[in-house]
Amino acid sequence: MSSGQIALAQINPLLGDLKGNTELILQAAEDAFAQGAKVLLTPELSLTGYPPEDLLLRPAFIEACDQALQELTKSLAQFADLTVVVGHPQKTTQGLQNSASVLRNGKVMATYAKQELPNHEVFDEVRYFTPGNQPCVFEVDGVRFGLILCEDAWHAGPAQQAHAAGAQILLVANASPYHLDKETLRIKVLRQHIALTHMPLIYLNSVGGQDELVFDGGSFALNSQGELVMSMPQFETGLGFVKMNAAHDLELGQTTSSLSIEAQAYQALVLGVRDYVLKNHFPGVIIGLSGGVDSALVLAIAVDALGADQVRAVMMPSRYTAEISWIDARELAQNLGVRYDEIPISESVDALEHALAQQFKGMKADATEENIQARVRGTLLMALSNKTGSLVLTTGNKSEMAVGYCTLYGDMAGGFAVIKDIAKTLVYRLCAYRNHIQAVIPERILTRAPSAELRPNQTDQDSLPSYEVLDGILERYMEQNQSIAQIIAAGFDPESVEKVTRLIKLNEYKRRQAPPGVRVTTRAFGRDWRYPITSQFRA
Repeated sequence: MSSGQIALAQINPLLGDLKGNTELILQAAEDAFAQGAKVLLTPELSLTGYPPEDLLLRPAFIEACDQALQELTKSLAQFADLTVVVGHPQKTTQGLQNSASVLRNGKVMATYAKQELPNHEVFDEVRYFTPGNQPCVFEVDGVRFGLILCEDAWHAGPAQQAHAAGAQILLVANASPYHLDKETLRIKVLRQHIALTHMPLIYLNSVGGQDELVFDGGSFALNSQGELVMSMPQFETGLGFVKMNAAHDLELGQTTSSLSIEAQAYQALVLGVRDYVLKNHFPGVIIGLSGGVDSALVLAIAVDALGADQVRAVMMPSRYTAEISWIDARELAQNLGVRYDEIPISESVDALEHALAQQFKGMKADATEENIQARVRGTLLMALSNKTGSLVLTTGNKSEMAVGYCTLYGDMAGGFAVIKDIAKTLVYRLCAYRNHIQAVIPERILTRAPSAELRPNQTDQDSLPSYEVLDGILERYMEQNQSIAQIIAAGFDPESVEKVTRLIKLNEYKRRQAPPGVRVTTRAFGRDWRYPITSQFRA
């Protein structure tokens, strides 16, 4: 296999679409074969999409996967001598396994079962799969390839086992969900394997949004010295190629520049929105525009994901809405070219307050009246959604969700929470990033004090610490699992730490009712964060 090419199919499977995913693999095989590749690697569970979750508990799904694999194996025979690695679930005498089969000339040449089943963060493969325990080494034109799957690469054993079985090059097929700066972590971990085995390796990742997860691609190859010799773009599908030299090492090929953290996060959000909307066949999206920074960012993301013609912005002013909020909202909508409507809510709010007047007699106005305004807006947006079929995108950020600075059945009402894992300080950075590409968000939105505008002269900081302080506490408490004492020792005000951590606990019940949204950190509310609602423990 001198100067042989290994092709990497960085594809975007649709979960459960066995026919569509088969076509993606066949198209990649056709392109790889036409360009002289000898081996084609596809992602983990490329036949089904990842993660199939409780579909794996349905016998009919497993039977359909087996049938699809048989048909794919026969179809790939047209590409004579091309070896294709395809990921799929497989029922064995040991149980259901997360497998990858090596297909060539209409036959299954070998099958590998994933050994290390992740059961942390967003993963629960132990619920579905039985681990394998055997290496998989297959030969193509005199070169011996070892094959492992995703989590296997984060442990020393599987790579060493493949090396001991005679592998000269390691292939790593992945469906690795994105979080901030994960591509740096992947390369660091895999270089440790090379230091032990001196095997060059090829890492392939899938692309796309699947519910709350985003898969960022960013596939790469490292030679036997651990040097990066090839890399593919993040958040884009494509076919990459790696060449081997006569010494069975990997040659220098095309590499892609790394993205900034802001660019990564923004592209992850765009891809997450695009795939959630399109894969679920929504005709478009609706966003409640406030003239504030959060809805401005969500609107820009939606337009970049779907195009302006599929995005509708609705401004719903109340008696407390500042004139500059109207002006900025109109300018933002015009800059992005979306349909823009205004629906005043004062009369609706008055009607509800009148209906409740007898019940509230003798009681002071409080957050209840503020929440009525938010809930009127939520009702209007959901009515538009029901009538048009478009999906409501909510605009709450992670900082607000953490401490409950949001209204159930109000601003939380909707189908997809785009920035639910984006801290407020990162919201501003992402707006600046988007404006650097093209200045679409009015500068005043980024410089004025954030406000819910539910009462006169209200600002967020009336109720919360500064967002720099709040986000600092949240990062330490949620993502680093630091104790209250550790956070205070790091220089944070004890009263603020106590307040924020108490509010996180108190508002768990709210977050359980929030819509799904894009995950970009290692500890997103939802799949990562599984705290009980009913609990008396306080750190």
